[in-house]
Amino acid sequence: MTRYIYFLLLLFPISLTSQSASKASKTEGFSTERLERITNMLTSEIENQHIPGAVALISRNGKIVYLESFGNADAEGKPLKKDAIFRIASQTKAITSTAVMMLWEEAKFKLDDPISKYIPEFKNPKVLKSFHYNDTTYTSTPAKREITIRDLLTHQSGLGYGIIDGDERMKMIYKKTGITDLFTTKNITIKESVLKLAQLPLHHNPGEKYTYSEGLDVLAYFIEIISGMPVDEFMRTRIFEPLDMQDTYFYIPDSKKDRLVAIQHKNNGTWENFPTTFYDPDYPIKGAKTFFSGGAGLSSTAEDYAKFLQMYLNNGKSNGVRILSRTTINMMMQNQSSDLWAGTGRHYGLAFGVIDEVGLKKGGSGGIGTFDWGGYFNTQYFADPKEEVIGVLMKQTQGNTGDQTSWKFRQLVFSAIDD
Repeated sequence: MTRYIYFLLLLFPISLTSQSASKASKTEGFSTERLERITNMLTSEIENQHIPGAVALISRNGKIVYLESFGNADAEGKPLKKDAIFRIASQTKAITSTAVMMLWEEAKFKLDDPISKYIPEFKNPKVLKSFHYNDTTYTSTPAKREITIRDLLTHQSGLGYGIIDGDERMKMIYKKTGITDLFTTKNITIKESVLKLAQLPLHHNPGEKYTYSEGLDVLAYFIEIISGMPVDEFMRTRIFEPLDMQDTYFYIPDSKKDRLVAIQHKNNGTWENFPTTFYDPDYPIKGAKTFFSGGAGLSSTAEDYAKFLQMYLNNGKSNGVRILSRTTINMMMQNQSSDLWAGTGRHYGLAFGVIDEVGLKKGGSGGIGTFDWGGYFNTQYFADPKEEVIGVLMKQTQGNTGDQTSWKFRQLVFSAIDD
């Protein structure tokens, strides 16, 4: 008997430890206690008026483990909901790139074909040489080579970005020519804007530098030429419907327009709906609804965008439908920007920024191969293929507000993995 009691005493600490471990709450390898840190962080950022509201989503192994909304959808105090629709701006680029690569898989073209083969107006491009501020006239010199489709995908074409360009000269040239930046409610088509763009000088010779540009708008028109259908129809039938992305549009239908989140900025410590500037805040619910910007035109939800990213984590397949081949995705994730991003911790592929060994060492961004990007109105995403983790954080703000949620969210997501 004494030996039996002694044996039980030896087992007791082990049983207690096992019981404690069994009570630890986990979902798909995430600690629910650590996920609560994200809730606390976003709540604190709203209380400190760094953001007016946010929707955060985390998924792993194709399952949503965290989907929460915080704060307000507009300056009037409308509560933000989980299914809110956001202008995703440059998050459109990855979807447009995907559409391009779907057509590439059909052997419609080669990535190093000159774009002028399909849009002749881009033949014989020129590079800006001199500029006169008094009358916005300029001189140019012939480029060393043609712009390729790969250049447009990787922002190495030399094209600019108009009103958000870093070069004041390009801003003035694009404005004078009437280039449509980002999106518009006016009666204009992507073809009309792209053909104007084709006549303008480049920042630099194609392939020489990385310059964020309207290259994906050019490719939206290219998709229309190659596929024989409007780019919005191509995306709807070939991407959105197969992936069950029911809330992703260039123009939101009337039945869903109340879910669109207002863009806000802070004025004297108070959140206000952002006024009309170079774009119309009534986009994408009013206007002619004829301009399909491949670089910035889509609106979506956190859950819809996660479905798109999950397709990539599934090696190109979702809902039993193959969108891209695994081999194509592997090629898309390779360094397509040579040494132009050297030392930054990332390289640029054909649709995303991709974390490299330097980025892994910096910490907080995910493992090697994690791909990401964001949008002009403060939306962001990342997906780690090794961990099978997706993170999406949606906000709609402009201006410096003291917002620290972008890096905090990402760091907290990976810190919450507990398996």
